[in-house]
Amino acid sequence: MISFNVPPVVGNELGFIAEAVENRRISGDGDFTKRCSRLMEKRFDARHVLITTSCTSALDMAALLCGFNEGDEVILPSYTFSSTANAIILGGAVPVFVDVRPDTMNIDETKIEAAITPRTKAITVMHYGGVACEMDTIMDIAHRYGLMVIEDAAQGVMSTYKGKYLGTIGDFGCYSFHETKNYSMGEGGALLINNDAYLERAEILREKGTNRSKFYRGEIDKYTWVDFGDSYLPSEINAAFLWGQLQMLDEINNDRLTTHRIYSEAFGPLVKKGLIEIQNIPDGCSHNAHLFYIKLRDLEQRTEFIKYMKEAGITTVFHYVPLHSAPAGIHYGRFSEKDIYTTKESERLVRLPMYYGMTDEDRHTVTETVLSFFAMTEE
Repeated sequence: MISFNVPPVVGNELGFIAEAVENRRISGDGDFTKRCSRLMEKRFDARHVLITTSCTSALDMAALLCGFNEGDEVILPSYTFSSTANAIILGGAVPVFVDVRPDTMNIDETKIEAAITPRTKAITVMHYGGVACEMDTIMDIAHRYGLMVIEDAAQGVMSTYKGKYLGTIGDFGCYSFHETKNYSMGEGGALLINNDAYLERAEILREKGTNRSKFYRGEIDKYTWVDFGDSYLPSEINAAFLWGQLQMLDEINNDRLTTHRIYSEAFGPLVKKGLIEIQNIPDGCSHNAHLFYIKLRDLEQRTEFIKYMKEAGITTVFHYVPLHSAPAGIHYGRFSEKDIYTTKESERLVRLPMYYGMTDEDRHTVTETVLSFFAMTEE
């Protein structure tokens, strides 16, 4: 059986966890949390990185820091995970969904401006599969209309847009370290703050509304409750696990890129014949091989394909049900203009197994099984 995903383990995580326990500091914001933040700040040229309990909590923090008022609107793609929209609702705003580009499944930057109203306060982009949205255009729109930009870069750690790491371009960036992501701490994430003006408020928000971060740095002699906040700080045990993963940033990335390259080369003939489509990597973008998808002819063929792969012992999955068609999306948000591609393209898309440490034998089995499905359909 070939799994769709295997959580990454590089081998030194338990040693770091043991070190955290021996240090008698496991509640969070200790040495390992700080190590992870500093490493990412340096490697990604990020102004500030706060480790969080999840990417969901990072998105929640970003929305709360934006200071939305009731009736404000935030533009986002419908093809994304529920957390992208939940954060907007938590912040008190209305999600306004727009269509995607069929070549990347990212938000269609040409549809954003038409969705802007006097109530629009922000744009949330999601870099699907670690492939960047067209950020120059999006940032230009944001600057012209005075809008905040939140990058949902849950899938984008190590990916870049024109030399800039995803998550460092907008006002806020949000990473995921869930077990399904390229780098994991089980459950966890990070908030990237690209404007110094929001750092102090973010620290208070993350520490249950207290100024405890300033107390730990020796800037005040006691801490107290100073504003609204919540608990967005993961334990040192989780951070220690992540520290082990971050020591292997490039090795994990290169391993996944190898699988992506093997898939791309194997399925090139199918693409040329027009039997499938794969994700386009736009010029100026480097990706992290978070996923590899193919688009089949239609929903019916995708259903046949998933069944065929399962019978061969290979797990494949499709991704999001478009949010605007979900019960909560209908209740809380609205779709701007027409759904030309979001639903149609999402019904054709299926993801292949992709994880760190995938063996050559398993890669070969996947590619040969996919090719055999299309050889059978051509007969």
